[in-house]
Amino acid sequence: MKSIFRLLRYIFYYKKDVVLNILFNVLYVFFNLFSIAMVVPFMSVLFGIIEAPEVCPELSFSKDAVMGYLAYYLNYYKESQGFFTCLIYISCGFIFFTVLGNLCRYLGFYFLEPIRSGVIKDVRNDVYNKITSLPISFFSSQKRGDIISRMTADVSTVEWSVFTCLQMAVKDPVMIIVYTATLLLASWKFVIFILLILPIPMFLIKKIGESLNRNSYKGQQKIGSLLSLAEEALSMIKITKSLNAEKVMADKFFSHNTSYAKTMNKVIARQELAAPLTEFFSIMILALVVIFGGLMVLNSKMHPAILIAFTLLFSRLISPVKELITAYYNLKKGEAAAGRIIAILDAEITIQEHQNPITNFYFKDNITFDNVGFAYKQNDSFCLKDISFSVHKGQKVAIVGASGAGKSTLFDLFVRFADPTSGKITMDGVDIKDLSLKTLRSCFGVVTQESILFNDTIKNNIAFGLDSANMEDIINAARIANAEEFIKDLPQGYDTVTGDRAMQLSGGQRQRLCIARAVLRNPQILLMDEATSAMDTENEHKVTTAISNAMQGRTMIVIAHRLSTVIDSDLIIVMDKGTIVEAGTHKELLDKNGYYTKLIKLQTL
Repeated sequence: MKSIFRLLRYIFYYKKDVVLNILFNVLYVFFNLFSIAMVVPFMSVLFGIIEAPEVCPELSFSKDAVMGYLAYYLNYYKESQGFFTCLIYISCGFIFFTVLGNLCRYLGFYFLEPIRSGVIKDVRNDVYNKITSLPISFFSSQKRGDIISRMTADVSTVEWSVFTCLQMAVKDPVMIIVYTATLLLASWKFVIFILLILPIPMFLIKKIGESLNRNSYKGQQKIGSLLSLAEEALSMIKITKSLNAEKVMADKFFSHNTSYAKTMNKVIARQELAAPLTEFFSIMILALVVIFGGLMVLNSKMHPAILIAFTLLFSRLISPVKELITAYYNLKKGEAAAGRIIAILDAEITIQEHQNPITNFYFKDNITFDNVGFAYKQNDSFCLKDISFSVHKGQKVAIVGASGAGKSTLFDLFVRFADPTSGKITMDGVDIKDLSLKTLRSCFGVVTQESILFNDTIKNNIAFGLDSANMEDIINAARIANAEEFIKDLPQGYDTVTGDRAMQLSGGQRQRLCIARAVLRNPQILLMDEATSAMDTENEHKVTTAISNAMQGRTMIVIAHRLSTVIDSDLIIVMDKGTIVEAGTHKELLDKNGYYTKLIKLQTL
């Protein structure tokens, strides 16, 4: 239950509502008890089952004194006001306290709702903030659908399995305690008798709860896998259709869906055992109480009114006990979901900011990699080894090499999507770890290998994250990226919504919008990872020429497979298997007749 208690800490942000919820639940219990507990003695006195004392006894905290005191005055009013009038008074009092009790019950629910919705809102916000704070490496080992499942399905499960139990967590325990105390006053022998029988149902309830927890955890995992499959099917719809593999994907989805349905059948079957199991044992105990109590009444060892009161109170105790056990089963179901949420909240953030980071920084001279090595996980082999080079301000630097050489990983280190395992990276002599992440990343404009656009307008995609951008700046950035021409041909121009994954645009169009977004930021350093790979030669030439003109005096670092686009670079870094094998200008590298020359010849062929 540790995961549940971790999430319940969020309740402390809503102290006022918690106090009011507890207050009205306690009032509901006492009004409910008073309306029920007083009926039996009042009616017993009224109908002459209990004889009223001739002299009013002194009121004290004991069952006999209270009963005698009430019996005396009730008998007095019966004689002075009449039987029927007293009966009306008792009935009105019963209705009055029942109305008060139900009003308090409603107010308890009323003040619970802000707690439940507020806590879930806070949990969901914290999960989202944590996910967006985690390093890129975290997502390489996680299924996207499973992460979405934790933010949605798991949080919803916690909401309805855990926080809907809060009303019961106050009302039912208080009701059980107060009713049990009243039962002890009525007959402590019967209470001990009941306690001797309780271990049997409690053992069964515990075993069912453990099974429920196991199956709930499996269910939460399977719904995560199911969402991953659905997300994968939608994102890969083109390749699935082109390979006539719709049935393969459908069979895979149906298989996982069937498995999930079977698991949830087990969960629901065990969860729904709570009510009938509790009711069965309660009725069995109540039957035993009636049998043994009846024998005691026949043997004149108990007054009939006491047996009636005990039976009535115990029957009222069945409902809160049943609700409490149902709540326990709900908690067991929610525990699995809470554990998966806590796993996200406790995930390690490996990219840590300096305690007192530099927030005022402007790139002036150079970026230096000093014997940098990188491995994705501890004890893994290094995918980057002994990387050392410098990029000076105003230079255009190209990084080339075969696929898997480590070029994109190198890019991740520039903006601290990952940190070096060994060595260090400096900007103007300052370790980039000493800069705040916001300051560091504001120095760069990044165009990734995958053209990522949001389901929003063209205008908002270009200006994303830059509130200060005006329309003139957006149009100018689009013009530099050679995107203005196709934007004008769209139905709503810059107000055209790109749609999910911008699938209505071509690959080259998406790339140009991503370049426009980076150019708009007017970055000190522009990082371009295969940013023109989806463009035809003519558009690529136009875009690279325009960017070079716009970035005059600025720094450009480019990853390119098409070597014709990097011939004019000030420095070309050639990588192979995670190391730098050559570096120099295009001419210097050709003169070496090494690995770079081999790549040039292969592309020429």
